[in-house]
Amino acid sequence: MGLKTGQCRIPRLRADASRNRERIVAAAREVFVEYGADAPLDEIARRAGVGNATVYRHFVDRRELSREVALSVMRRLADRAETAVVEEADPFEALRRYVHAAADERVGALCLLLSGSVNDDDPDVLEARDRLERAAEDVMVRARSSGQLRADVAAGDLFLALSQLTRPLPGRCCVDFDRFVHRHLEVFLDGLQAPARSILPGSAATIEELRKPA
Repeated sequence: MGLKTGQCRIPRLRADASRNRERIVAAAREVFVEYGADAPLDEIARRAGVGNATVYRHFVDRRELSREVALSVMRRLADRAETAVVEEADPFEALRRYVHAAADERVGALCLLLSGSVNDDDPDVLEARDRLERAAEDVMVRARSSGQLRADVAAGDLFLALSQLTRPLPGRCCVDFDRFVHRHLEVFLDGLQAPARSILPGSAATIEELRKPA
């Protein structure tokens, strides 16, 4: 019996450690958005319900934690896009669902905060980014093929708009910024629908163009 008891404890400890890690990443995402990239790690630990030592046991430094937050957000967004395509019969509603899910992840704020903490050559980052881009492209292709999405926009346009519309205003001039985000995203989505009511200047922004160095 003693051997069986010991064998049962190992998976339970591993599960507890996994849950702690998930709580730390979720708390870090919130704290980074609220306080910035230099947010105090003790606040992250407090919100995660763990001690500071537990944070450092999972992540050797702030950069590693930032990387894990970025990976978590990209993977969750890819999941949301893929699920929307499966569950929504209407292709444009799938796009709408994905756009609002991206806003809930606070992508605008996090992109700005984490851009200096993520190595573009990291294979895990590349895999997560490529999966997210494919999922977003698929959502848009389906909406365009159904005749509901205007033909002169591309995934780069979508990512740029999401980044801008979900990025908090500087300072404290609009403390209730979050309550306006989904409202303004609906205005943006109306502008994406076909038939188009305007002629857009320039050409559609592609994902490849967003990666080009300045």
